[in-house]
Amino acid sequence: MGRRYGLRGPWVLRGLDLDLPAHTLVRIEGANGVGKSTLLRLLAGIDAPTEGRITGRPRTAYVPERFPAALPFTAAGYLTHLGRVHGLPAAEAAARGQEWLARFGAAGYARTPLAELSKGTSQKVAVAQALLAGPDLLVLDEAWTGLDTEARGALDRAVAERAAGGATVVFVDHDPGRLAGAVGLAYRLEDRTLIPVPASPGDDGPRVRIEATGRPSAALPPELPGAPAVERDAGNPAAIRLTTSAAYSDPLLHALLTARPPWHITGLSQLPAPVPASVPAAAPAVAAVDMTPRPAAPGPGPTGTTDAAPETVSRPVRPARPVRPARPVRPARPVRPVRSPGRRTAAAARYQAALLARSQRWLAPLLLYAAFLGIGVRAGQPLLDSLGYAAAALLPVAAWLVRLCVTQEPPAARAVTAAAVGPSRAHCASLLTGLGYALALGGAGTGAVLLMSAPVSTDHTVAVPLLPAALAGLLAAGCSALLGGSVGALCARPVLRRHGWSLAATVSAALLALVTDGSPAKAAVTDLVTGSLTGTVRLPLLPAAGAAVVAVAVAALTARLAALRE
Repeated sequence: MGRRYGLRGPWVLRGLDLDLPAHTLVRIEGANGVGKSTLLRLLAGIDAPTEGRITGRPRTAYVPERFPAALPFTAAGYLTHLGRVHGLPAAEAAARGQEWLARFGAAGYARTPLAELSKGTSQKVAVAQALLAGPDLLVLDEAWTGLDTEARGALDRAVAERAAGGATVVFVDHDPGRLAGAVGLAYRLEDRTLIPVPASPGDDGPRVRIEATGRPSAALPPELPGAPAVERDAGNPAAIRLTTSAAYSDPLLHALLTARPPWHITGLSQLPAPVPASVPAAAPAVAAVDMTPRPAAPGPGPTGTTDAAPETVSRPVRPARPVRPARPVRPARPVRPVRSPGRRTAAAARYQAALLARSQRWLAPLLLYAAFLGIGVRAGQPLLDSLGYAAAALLPVAAWLVRLCVTQEPPAARAVTAAAVGPSRAHCASLLTGLGYALALGGAGTGAVLLMSAPVSTDHTVAVPLLPAALAGLLAAGCSALLGGSVGALCARPVLRRHGWSLAATVSAALLALVTDGSPAKAAVTDLVTGSLTGTVRLPLLPAAGAAVVAVAVAALTARLAALRE
């Protein structure tokens, strides 16, 4: 695949082939500015390649290099929303958010607003949102930056656990020793493509030795995390010694303690890093961008272990003084299956609605609409004229609301949401939120007009039926909301990215939508105003249908553009 910005811009990535198997840690190296973040955004599904394709992407979570603190949520509230976007029920999302905050030493900040957190604590929240749903593909763009030493160790262990659980983890970090000895594949980004570099578990980094006993006939669990070297005591078949990378120590302990039957841990010690040895060159990348998770092929050995954990018969294991692990290893809570895409889109819309409500950006459009009604609607005025005016005033307000919802999320937070639910669905959730607010505002405005206006014709000689007039007013308001939402969607990202151009285009397009012949909004308002002359109620069914068709087409177009150029 390849990626460049603009139709004639220089290529950032070109001719890149990559295969990402399951149960693998993948490190991406390279100098600053060579496109590492671009590659990670492509893998996370936030951006789309300019040429080529990416296939088989599983459930994905993403941690950006810099997580924004300018979100109007508490740490726990944000994690609950993102957990639901990832597909968890609300209660489980809240519980798992608390667990991950505690694991990273940030449990005391659960109820603290994100804007009041330090950079390091904000980064802990960013990491927690990516881990709480147990993604099958975890993409980390320098996620360790800003974390304290203890939190970095916790993230190392969490990453190793995800890989041991079958996930693929792709990461970039400025520390060349990050997860040393645990990386399965490593690539250097150079000259717009990836070059394999040697990376093999166990070549460097700190090592941990675990001594355990079990039943004489007990077999080790298959696919042990970290592919440890296993030694058995020739004189005591129930005793084993396993040596693995320190990054895999917690997942390995968990696998032993939760096996059936469980193994009893008798010793735990850290070994010095081995002397680096020559490593054979990595195999060349395959000619397909395929991220389909594939389980490792375990080959049962003569004693029941996997091929990745070769056994040797050594001298008898010396009795070791039991050492308590630094932190208790508890069984991980199972992650429930992901909900349907429709429910995840609804969860993203609820998140966007909460973001708009808490940011109070809805207040300015509300005041503008109230000012329009206060100026143009008077008690005792003809009902249909007032309904037409209220519907016309709603169009620019709806455009403003949709534009707010599309642009309200900081870029890094938007990237997190796009990775979780997909950029197209994230964009549609923003559109639905803005349109929902506009429709609610239109309904409230129509109700206020019905209470204030007189159900008579313009010359006050013909009575106007109230219920048909109310229905006509609601249809006209809905027509204006749909067309205004379309204007707001076309005048914001991903179509227009510059703020000045976007604002000017929104105002101009909203005015044109009200005065241009053939506009569904103008037709609906005209039906109300002309009907008021004779006291006749005309339901604007055809304009409403036309506005709905326009809104669906604009939503599909902008959602597609969001997937291509998020």
